[in-house]
Order: sequence, then structure tokens, then C-alpha cells
Amino acid sequence: MTAIRYVCISDLHLGEEDSLLTNLKVASTDVDPTSASPVLTALIRCLEALVAGNAGAKKPTLILNGDVLELALTNDNQAMMVFERFVELIMPPAGRLFDEIIYIPGNHDHHLWELARETQYVNYVKTLEPGSYLPNPWHVTNMLAARGAGSLPSFTLTGLVQRYPHLRDFVVKTAYPNYALFDDASRRCVVFSHGHYVEALYHLMTTLTDLLFPTRKRPVHIWDYEAENFAWIDFFWSALGRSGDVGQDVERIYEKLGDKEQVKRLLAPLADGLAKRYDLPGPGDRIEAWLLKLAIGAVVDRFYATERKAAGGPLNRETAAGLDAYMTGPLKEQILTDLKGNMPAELTFVFGHTHKPFEKDLSFDGYPEWTSVYNTGGWVVETPDPAPEHGGSAVLLDEALNAVSLRLYNESEDAAGYTVRLEQAGHPGAPQNDLFKSLAARIDPAASPWRDLSECVAREVPIRAANLKARIDGKTG
Repeated sequence: MTAIRYVCISDLHLGEEDSLLTNLKVASTDVDPTSASPVLTALIRCLEALVAGNAGAKKPTLILNGDVLELALTNDNQAMMVFERFVELIMPPAGRLFDEIIYIPGNHDHHLWELARETQYVNYVKTLEPGSYLPNPWHVTNMLAARGAGSLPSFTLTGLVQRYPHLRDFVVKTAYPNYALFDDASRRCVVFSHGHYVEALYHLMTTLTDLLFPTRKRPVHIWDYEAENFAWIDFFWSALGRSGDVGQDVERIYEKLGDKEQVKRLLAPLADGLAKRYDLPGPGDRIEAWLLKLAIGAVVDRFYATERKAAGGPLNRETAAGLDAYMTGPLKEQILTDLKGNMPAELTFVFGHTHKPFEKDLSFDGYPEWTSVYNTGGWVVETPDPAPEHGGSAVLLDEALNAVSLRLYNESEDAAGYTVRLEQAGHPGAPQNDLFKSLAARIDPAASPWRDLSECVAREVPIRAANLKARIDGKTG
């Protein structure tokens, strides 16, 4: 029987009231972070069943691929308490499910990356003599770093985990924005990335800088993209939930994203500030600000064509182009840099962010003929009506880095449409891998715990959808 070596999930958005993994008070729209939600409990029972099928004492590694804590739309303490409920279920004193946790921050928990990298930088500076030249802080990790002794701890998640007596020595390792597993023997590689850089909105500062300085050299490396955009991502997408009434206003904008003009008005002061900051050739700040507002508006318009607002399939044209640009641009450069010029013979790319799980073999310039692409979806109800493309999955890998997708749910009008199923990326003529065959024999969607999860999600999605609709309609406080 093929053992599961890695389990990857993403977009839990713990603490957010629309997340299925955040508990709500009985007959209320208020969050109760002191107890695990029914869906979270059912999900962990499924993970327990997967791990129990492994032979021997070795436990899998859990890869948390971004947007684990919701820091944009709720308060830190609420998100952290729900994360504690998650830890209590996956790492009980009687026997933890995972030997290791690798954490890859996303856009909604990007601030946890800032805390980790700044802590790392200060610790490094402390080793230098006073008066020494201090290098610029670095913005990314080596893709393979989390496997080594010099791996970077997640300052926040490690601190939360180590509050439990039986986990005092446990360290949550972090990588950003890409993390890789590499099999030297077969030159097979799996790359994990949250995926926010496949969408134009998350490199807005790079786009605006290109407009301000059209003759400059456009960034090539991922660390340059991050250096230009980290403050923007951290501010708007990962920090505003802690800003009191302002944070609540931003949540209302998130929930009413059908009105693009609200977002454009929110970003308008950015254009005014840039026009004053830079002395651009032209007729003056007023006209420059107007032009920048047009540019920002164009980027926002592109956002509304992106995955979480689009219907009709897991990848729309705009995001497919963004994925291709990321794969053939900064990701390829980092692969070649960190693997010392070697492109793997086989490559799998796993990302989340869009909340639309899928699995498909795609072709990218500069890569092997086929790249297996998996999306892990998410656990947030974002529309008042069921969105069949939205759902959550876990990507599972064995020791040989064979990958499969365990599609845990997709939203549906009918409760029967929530059934768990197993999927594998492929292309014409591609065979089922050994892990898929092994799991297909072990997972019966009609039996517990899989049926229990399906029934639980089918009950909870309409509750979250009704709450969301009431807030959009202004029927709640």
C-alpha cells in the first residue's frame, strides 16, 4: 500500500465568519472561536483516516499553502484562537497526525511572513559587529530551505503551537513565496505556492512603477516582485482587519466586490500620493493623478475578471495568462537559481488562492512537455448562491512525489453534489499513478468519515450563504 508522505491544504481563512472552518454560535452569525466548527472536525476526521492508512510510525508532513489565518477581514485574536482549535485536532497529546508542518504565507496572512523575515533579519544582524555594513533585508526564501537545518521558523505559528506543553519543541517552518520538494534520483520536483502573484492586482506597485518609469528594466526575479509589492500586499490584504472600524469597512468592500467603483474610490488617494511624490514630466500633479487613477482603474477592472469573480470553469483567460506569466517568468528563474541551473525532468505545481480546485496537465515554455497543475481551492463561502466551481481539496503526495487531488467538496444546489472524489492531473495517454490506485481502494465516499464530511458541508454552506446575503443586503449590523 502506497503511503501518504505529504498533505497540502490551503485557504482555510481561519477566523473569517464565512469560512466553513470557523465555528459560529448556535442560531447566530457571530463567531465562536472557543470551539471547533463542525466542518473542521469532520475534515480532521478525514485526515485521520488518511494518516491511519500509512504503514509504520512515520507521519506525513502537512503543507499549509497560504491564507491559513484571516488577517484582512477579522481580528488577530479571533484568527489565532481558531488556529488553536485546528492545532488541537491535528496535534493532540495522544498522537499527532503530522511530524512536520511547512507554512507558506498567502496574501491574507502575508503579515506573518513579514514577522518571520524581520525576526530572521534582526537575528542575523545581532551576529554582526557594531559598525558592520548591513545588507538589505531579503524578501524570499530559497525554495529548498525548509528541508534544511537552517530553515526559517514561522514566528507567530510556532509561538502559538509551543503554548501547548506537549508541543514545546515543535517548530512550524516557513517558506515564501515558493517551496519545493525535489527527488534527486528521478529529477521529479513539486513546487508549492499560494498563487496570489498569478493575479495582476497583487503586483499593482510593479505595474504602476512601470507606468511612472517606462524606461526602467522590469523585474525578472521573484524577490524583486516581492520587494516592490510586499508593503501593498501587507497593508491592504493582510493588515486592515486589525484597523478597528476601518477594517470593518474594508470587509464590507470585500463582500460587495460586485461594485468596482468602491474599490477604485478606496485606491484613489494612492494615485494622488504618487503624483505628489514623483515629479513626472507633464502638465502637473492634477493631470498626473488623473492618469494614475485611470491606470489603477484598469488594474482593478482586470481583477474583476479573475477567478474568484468568474464563472464557467476553474481558470478564466485572464488568470490562465497570469499563471503562464508566473510560471515562465519569476518561478522559472527561481527554479533555475535554487536548483543550480537544472530544470527537473518532471514538475508538479500546486497553488490555491482562487478557491476553485482543479487538476490538469498544462504546457509552459521552458518546462518539460507537461506540467501537472493542482489547485487546492478554499473553504470560504463567497456568494449567496452556490458556485459549483468553488470548493476545497487536499493534494496528497507519496515518497516518490506522485500527486493526487482529494476533492473534498464543491458547492452544489443539491446535497448529493458534495460527494468526496479522487482526481489526478493528466493528459491524453497519461496513466493513473500508484498513489491514485492505492487511495481509490481505500476511500469510499459513501462511508464514514467521507460521507460525514459531505453531509456536514452540505448543511453549513447554505448557512454561511444566507448570512452573507443578509450582510450584503444590509439586514445585519
